[in-house]
Amino acid sequence: MMKRYLAAGLLLLCAGVAASDSGEVVVFELPPLPNPVTNNAVVSVQSGSAEFVISFAGLGVGRSHADTLAVTYVFDSRTNEWTEAGPLPGGTGRLAAVAAAANDLAYVFGGYTVAKDGTEVSTPWVHAFDPVSRSFEELQPMPVPVDDAVAVTYDDRFIYLISGWHDLGNVNLVQLYDTQTGNWVQATPTPGRGVFGNAGGIVGNTIVYCDGVAIEVHADRRRDFVPSDECFTGLIDKHDPRRIDWRTMPAHPGSPRYRMAAAGITRLNSVVFVGGSDNPYNYNGIGYNGEPSQPLGDILRYDLQRQSWSTYSSGAAGSMDHRALVGFCGAWLTVGGMLGDQRVTDRVVAYSFK
Repeated sequence: MMKRYLAAGLLLLCAGVAASDSGEVVVFELPPLPNPVTNNAVVSVQSGSAEFVISFAGLGVGRSHADTLAVTYVFDSRTNEWTEAGPLPGGTGRLAAVAAAANDLAYVFGGYTVAKDGTEVSTPWVHAFDPVSRSFEELQPMPVPVDDAVAVTYDDRFIYLISGWHDLGNVNLVQLYDTQTGNWVQATPTPGRGVFGNAGGIVGNTIVYCDGVAIEVHADRRRDFVPSDECFTGLIDKHDPRRIDWRTMPAHPGSPRYRMAAAGITRLNSVVFVGGSDNPYNYNGIGYNGEPSQPLGDILRYDLQRQSWSTYSSGAAGSMDHRALVGFCGAWLTVGGMLGDQRVTDRVVAYSFK
């Protein structure tokens, strides 16, 4: 059914916004991005009484190498508006960067550039962005440049980059950045195959990540990009954040997915996954199998206490090509992405989970 959603934490943001209530999740749209963008790095930051959502870089509506972007968009809870900040440093647009928040700052990592001839290069760049001053600071680059990875923050200090693509293939690395010291170290590698386009989140000191695309090698033909259904939990050692106790966990219901939006939600003691596609694709939305990819609309939830999956429908149109699900004013957002038929969108969709 349709109704007004006026929960206290979202009163300013959502007043006058129509919402659909499926019984398990309330869904509504927020003010759209200034322009459609997909494959963008997204993150939310709280600074004092203000909350911000930031979108970095990505791909525009033409979906070609010429449409890679370096644009930065910022949504401010005090004005309920998007504005454009300075471009992401590096002098070029990029895709599949990832972002995470710590200490009132947004940190954006890597991504890849696309040349006219189709050459793709993973970038090592790391920047901190202050949403209040709208300024960037260049930081120590990644030891191994990756894109299409999962980024999670632990203890408001340590940022983990999990797996991802590096120039010519996947890595199973877990690269750990200390936002206080500015140093990089290698944490316990993932036990599964290296993947890109995986999704995940963190609750407390427990990481969950799933799916993505692995490489399958053959003796008599070129390698294939194949969906991975592997899922893992990782328990971070509270005395040594480099040490992660990785364990296998059951695959989620349905087929494996690519580029879902995901986040750990403490209130639910769960990691939630939204959308994605079951047909892995190149950045233009066309599958590696040559078939156009289409988004999925259901939501997956992994309950850490019960160690079990559940699935529910949001009633919202499916979307794909996401980097993360970001928390904002008590709800969880997808920012941009692709809709059906590879349409790049400016939609910002908010989910409130019961």
